[in-house]
Amino acid sequence: MPVLSIGDYGIIGNLRTVALVGKNGAIDWYCFPRFDSPSVFGAILDQASGGSFSIAPAAEPAAYEQHYWPDTNVLITSFLSPGGAGEIIDFMPLVTAEFERRRPLMRYVKAVRGTMAFRAQLRPAFDYGRAEHRTEASDCGALFHSPGLSLALAASVPLREQGGGVCSEFTLAEGQTARFVLSQAEPGEPCPKAPAEEELLDVLARTVDYWRRWISKCTYRGRWREMVHRSALALELLVYEPTGAIVAAPTCSLPERAGGERNWDYRYSWLRDSAFTVYALLRIGLTDEADRFMEWLIRLCGEMDETGLQTVYGIDGRRVLREETLDHWQGYKGSRPVRIGNGAYGQLQLDIYGELMDAAYLYNKYRTPISSELWEDLRRLAEWVCENWQQQDRGIWEVRGAPRHFVYSKVMCWVALDRALRVTSKRSLPADCSRWMRCRDQIYEEILQQGWSRARQSFVQSYGTGTLDASNLVMPLVFFMAPTDPKMQMTLDATCQAPANGGLLSDDCVYRYNSGEADDGLEGGEGSFSMCTFWLVDALTRAGRTDPARLERARLIFAKMLRKANHLGLFSEETGVSGEPLGNFPQALAHLALISAAVNLDRVLDER
Repeated sequence: MPVLSIGDYGIIGNLRTVALVGKNGAIDWYCFPRFDSPSVFGAILDQASGGSFSIAPAAEPAAYEQHYWPDTNVLITSFLSPGGAGEIIDFMPLVTAEFERRRPLMRYVKAVRGTMAFRAQLRPAFDYGRAEHRTEASDCGALFHSPGLSLALAASVPLREQGGGVCSEFTLAEGQTARFVLSQAEPGEPCPKAPAEEELLDVLARTVDYWRRWISKCTYRGRWREMVHRSALALELLVYEPTGAIVAAPTCSLPERAGGERNWDYRYSWLRDSAFTVYALLRIGLTDEADRFMEWLIRLCGEMDETGLQTVYGIDGRRVLREETLDHWQGYKGSRPVRIGNGAYGQLQLDIYGELMDAAYLYNKYRTPISSELWEDLRRLAEWVCENWQQQDRGIWEVRGAPRHFVYSKVMCWVALDRALRVTSKRSLPADCSRWMRCRDQIYEEILQQGWSRARQSFVQSYGTGTLDASNLVMPLVFFMAPTDPKMQMTLDATCQAPANGGLLSDDCVYRYNSGEADDGLEGGEGSFSMCTFWLVDALTRAGRTDPARLERARLIFAKMLRKANHLGLFSEETGVSGEPLGNFPQALAHLALISAAVNLDRVLDER
């Protein structure tokens, strides 16, 4: 079977984990029971030994189509052939008391025209393919036992054991159905029977209703409603509901360039992602969800010690995310090493303080006044920034090279103190305002002196370099610099040059930085960065209030960028030179930046 592109997948989930379902009907990525659990199906990273659960036409070639049930995260994969048409409805019920223990994944197969023969094949690979397992097949399903986990497959069609897994060939005439339910099994219990069709359809109807009620709270009614709604629905799938953490992406080691080494595990919760999520969801009226992310941030703030906050945490709040490689796996299209865990948890990244403080400021302004307990934590955070902002760090891009004075990190330290001052001014809260103001102003002046390159006529990535960095596009978004300021205008112009001319824009897609210029401690290049392109749209939009040409360019780049989404409206982390999706998928930051760009572009277009 040919290897699918990263963008050839949709996702389903239950606010505990997700599964990637290919256009060919194969589930090639599934970690159970949580996002950060070892994979059960990992064929996207190693087709031979990663494990998969496929359902597809058995004989004649068929065309594939895939779409979501409108306004939901229920996925429909269709197979179309001259002799017949069939579809699979894939979904996970939300984890309620009814489904807490088993946490089922449900696959409902149906012939919708003519007759179609199907082949189903499930081949698990527990613990990233490192654990042996035992298979027990019966008339009604199968059990798979590994040392750390047992799973049960209930099926309405006969199964037979095959090579450590099970398979089934069955033919459906128009209107006939088959049902498959994969769930957790307790050691020693018999395989559960497949639910009756009426029972499964009732669970499906309740799942559809849940997602429709959830997205109905979204207040966005602008020009790009469908894409904004899909982004919000995708973001909700990345939430670990028990704690409110959001994972950066539900996958690991999908490469930033096929065959390269820039392969990371994103199944953890970065502070900046959660902070950006609060901002984005407040903008579109999903205030209950913003409450949940704010609670996660408050919990982490309360744990801050003299060393500050970590950049990234486990979805349960754990601090150690030891990085290791899976040397027995080939990686996506030969991209090695395959990494699990993430060493960034030990890095100093100063920007997180600004992003967190900005989220608290916006939450206090637009949602609920912050508590006195939270203010005490935020005061400590502001004092920590005053003591530590002059340190070198590894920046938002988590470079594996030597630490530096990254301009974006300094800007976000300025944001941290600026927003702390705004909160205390608005609420008359106690604070050492004179100290915070002196530090804030000192940071500002240092950035203008050392972060600006006369030679490049632009803000640069770090002090003393000439390398551009797309993160500086955020300056007008966080009100560090007016969008009409000449230095910001020149930075925009420099960024919009082609990479061959020192810029970061190629085919209207933005690279984070020039990986050939910047020493990030890694070999090889990468694709353009989805979030950064949306940042450019946002920066051009703000400049476009007084410059119609920039506004028109923002609109064109935005329209072109929307076409970089896959067939379901989902964005990967990056885009390759041939338009192929790269990096972990789908990425939260890309969808957060899309929402922000859409809201701001709508507003300015309406003003005009």
